[in-house]
Amino acid sequence: MSELDRVIHEPVRLRIMAILSGLDRADFKFMLSTLGLSKGNLASHVDKLEQAGYVDVRKSFNGKLPHTEYRLTQSGRTALANYWAVLDLIRESPQKRTD
Repeated sequence: MSELDRVIHEPVRLRIMAILSGLDRADFKFMLSTLGLSKGNLASHVDKLEQAGYVDVRKSFNGKLPHTEYRLTQSGRTALANYWAVLDLIRESPQKRTD
């Protein structure tokens, strides 16, 4: 059986991936309010996902204000689909009984 992707398996990163999987892209403020995380915590988890190639981070400015957007990469979408498939295999595997 395949192993769960440890990068995705961390609960906050799984939530980030799940939210982004349903959107084309999401900005920093939306993610911050939706997840209820601190700015540093969100940035730290997104950084790990970006390093894995799962999330694309785009930084720009609206006038003088910084604007950050996130989106899942194709690799991220594939990794998340594989993650769900492994969970399904775990759920479906027969339970060993010792009755």
